[in-house]
Amino acid sequence: MPQKYQFCFGPWNFSEGSDPYGPITRQPQTFDWKLAQLKKLGFDAMMFHDDDAVPDIDNKSEAQILKEARELKKKLDGEGIAAEMVAPRLWFSPNTIDGAYTSNNPKHRQYAIDRSLRTIDIARVLDTDLIVLWLAREGTYVRESKNARRSVEYIAQAIDKMLAYDKKIRIAIEPKPNEPMDHAYVPTIGHVLALAHLTRDPKRVGALIESAHCILAGLDASDEIAFAMAFNKLWSLHLNDQNGLKYDQDKPFGSANLRSAFDQVRVLEQNKFGSRGEYVNFDVHPFRTTKPEHWLAHLDNSRRTFLKLVDKVRSFNEAKASQMIADRNYQALDQYVIEHLLKG
Repeated sequence: MPQKYQFCFGPWNFSEGSDPYGPITRQPQTFDWKLAQLKKLGFDAMMFHDDDAVPDIDNKSEAQILKEARELKKKLDGEGIAAEMVAPRLWFSPNTIDGAYTSNNPKHRQYAIDRSLRTIDIARVLDTDLIVLWLAREGTYVRESKNARRSVEYIAQAIDKMLAYDKKIRIAIEPKPNEPMDHAYVPTIGHVLALAHLTRDPKRVGALIESAHCILAGLDASDEIAFAMAFNKLWSLHLNDQNGLKYDQDKPFGSANLRSAFDQVRVLEQNKFGSRGEYVNFDVHPFRTTKPEHWLAHLDNSRRTFLKLVDKVRSFNEAKASQMIADRNYQALDQYVIEHLLKG
């Protein structure tokens, strides 16, 4: 039977258009409005940062955090929406200016661990076992400011404390080579899988791949997906697009490089991604120029592109391609892919 995909996005994917050079271009919407749009667009789940689930989390008691998480779970159940994952948003806090798990200040490292454990509490309530770590500020602007080996050890030690806190959770690390830091300590999927083996339970430490982050590292996203799946470690996926080696753009899936998007879908199909309950997430943002009445288009378009590419992958003549490969006629194979994508 062909794989049936489930789709997911996060509240932050309704960005208001602000960037480092200008203010918002659309007025913020409530969480309830965002949740209502999810089902309308044919999505099945929502992903959360800890403070998406419980706003102003640093100023609330553990009891209050659990109470608000239960209220959110009730809302999600009412809409028939699952929570795919929860991630600690460690890069916003004044305690993480110099890094979170790798800060030179031991009090700030402890803050990051404590907040990560509260994230696990929220995930339990929301009935998901997946904790995502985007190690946003785990790196340096000045290489001499930190001991790189010790920083890697700090990250592994923090993960160990999370794994010990809950024996059922899985931790998916989302690598990115830069931005906001100049250089990151865990920039690629290879680094993620190596880091997993420094932890107390490598089987529970896996990967989340974002297309744009692969491009920013100068790598092919479909190869990174295949590499993670070779280890059975691709536990979550952020599909989007990126126009070259610049700031993280989070463009709609397939909007910059349709052939790369085809290759990503093809490797997902080949390896039956989703057959274990994984979701296809679109971590995409509307263009700054987008009017409020067109606010949902980037999500709808990404899903539509993905499904059209699924059809393209399934109608791709693999036997014909195999003959070209056997003949080492890669020129013909290259043109066949192009013409297949150009077919109406």
